[in-house]
Amino acid sequence: MTTEPRLGVGLAVAVVGPRPETVVDRPSRLSEVLDPSWLDDVACAGEMVSVNRLRAALDAYEVGVVARLADLRPDFWQETDTPGGPVEGWSPVRSFVGVSEFFVDEVAAVLGISRTRAHTVANTALVLVGQLPATWHALADGHIDLARARALVHVLGWQQPEVSADVVAAVEAEALGWAIAGEGPYRLQDRTAALLLERDAEAADRARKRAEREADVQVHGRRDGLADLTVTLQPDIAAACRDTADRYARMWKADGDDRPIGLLRTLVLADLVLRPWDTSRPSVTAHITIHAPLPALVPPQPGADPGPPTGTSAPSDGPAGEDGAGPSQLGTVGGLPVTSAHLRELMARWSDAGLDGLTAPDDGSLDVAVTDPHTGRLRAVVTGPELRRVAARACPQHPGADTPSCGCPLLDAPPATTAYRPTAAQRQFIAARDRGCRHPGCSRPALWTDADHVLAHQHGGPTDCANLCTLCRRHHRLKTHAPGWRFAMTADGVLSVTTPSGVTRTTRPPGMGHGLDHLVRLLDPAAEPPPQIEHGEATNRGDAAPPRRTTTRRRSDRSRRGSGGTVPVGVDAPWRSGWTTATPPAASTTGPVLGGRVSDPDVLVREC
Repeated sequence: MTTEPRLGVGLAVAVVGPRPETVVDRPSRLSEVLDPSWLDDVACAGEMVSVNRLRAALDAYEVGVVARLADLRPDFWQETDTPGGPVEGWSPVRSFVGVSEFFVDEVAAVLGISRTRAHTVANTALVLVGQLPATWHALADGHIDLARARALVHVLGWQQPEVSADVVAAVEAEALGWAIAGEGPYRLQDRTAALLLERDAEAADRARKRAEREADVQVHGRRDGLADLTVTLQPDIAAACRDTADRYARMWKADGDDRPIGLLRTLVLADLVLRPWDTSRPSVTAHITIHAPLPALVPPQPGADPGPPTGTSAPSDGPAGEDGAGPSQLGTVGGLPVTSAHLRELMARWSDAGLDGLTAPDDGSLDVAVTDPHTGRLRAVVTGPELRRVAARACPQHPGADTPSCGCPLLDAPPATTAYRPTAAQRQFIAARDRGCRHPGCSRPALWTDADHVLAHQHGGPTDCANLCTLCRRHHRLKTHAPGWRFAMTADGVLSVTTPSGVTRTTRPPGMGHGLDHLVRLLDPAAEPPPQIEHGEATNRGDAAPPRRTTTRRRSDRSRRGSGGTVPVGVDAPWRSGWTTATPPAASTTGPVLGGRVSDPDVLVREC
């Protein structure tokens, strides 16, 4: 019996004392293990090619993993008319046959991306594995990259059974040759589409009809404070709309309007859509929600110090933005960020009364959201008249005190109710707190969301603001019907969502910072965390299926709200920036809020 020589490696570990300060406790970076500083130009090019191939292999592996997860998530709807089930025609996005409709939401949560991008990931995986295996294998071997693979997916995906499998395979084989030869993704997509038309002349008509079903109107925010309105139309209709806007804009120019022609086109198009002069049709009320920090609505005083030049900083004893130093506070319009000056311009445009009295815009409403200065946690939501009444009256428990410091609550979240449906005050509070769908990655505004129980009402979940959050109809249905999903929320509105695969994502109410409570928990891990209200799989059929939503609102609905409103406005008013307190917040960690409630009537005295 012969023994082959073997190589053995011995490792000796010795404790040398405390870790040097220069040693960082973190995983090693690849650039530290393989230092690129020694590479010359030829070696750099070779490494870039190797990295690209490795990235393609990883992308192909992810494709296989996503496709496998889709196999593990079959469609659980047995009947299309099941209460809470999907309804055709409400989503322009393609659904995958035989796969759970919430599979894309799980991919989005696992990868921490938007649902739109997750749909692209899922679509690419299902097409490559199930319909274009040769392209998937070329990606795995590093012959093409993911961009070129997606170009073929866009043209050849979901063509069967209208197009025979032999035609798809033949087009795929020839297009793969172009891709491997280095054809760019956009040119590759065009050439593949043309080749498919040569083999199947009716493919273009099917693609056009499919695109018509997926057409939509979307709004995209821009970095300059404006927004893009994107409309997908037939070419002739799109050209006619643009030409109409151009002709009316040129009429304005002929009448002496000196504004740029492009701006006039946008104003013409907005008028043609909104039609403010047309009284022959049923009225449609547009709802725009504005969130504005109170200091952002106060214009700069004449002669005031404008602050340090851009790129410099000035010393400050308080937090940034508290005394004029630091970044200015921004607001949002329809969920898109805008500057303080833009906010004041919008408010002045919608209200002739000006900003001095903080009056609501014409035909609109104005709510003041009172927040904790340390954590940003929402404490109460009141109207302007309600706030003035509270500020004027003394403490009901201690009416004789000149400067009461009793800590009695004057403003607080709406009380719980024993009913299933939340009260109007509760809906107003959680809409101001959440501002939109709280599911991770979702951006639906609060106007189109449902007030949902985190812990189902029929399983003991209270109808209380600490157990309510806003979810869009899709994610409301996901929480109620999709198996394996778990929801938990703390008393201050921090929502944690766990997927069936065990990945947890957490969302915080907008405007809520980590605050002192979070810092205390970081410094003292033994500190008791805030209580959570959980919604587990055992109660996953908790609330009844949400009723079908109507898309119009009657005028009587607005009148019952008191101030009504075409433009509901929520104003966030941090204590430190708009109201004076008997004790400055910086002098105490509790500030003017005791036990989670707003206390001390003096905090409601407006600064002169």
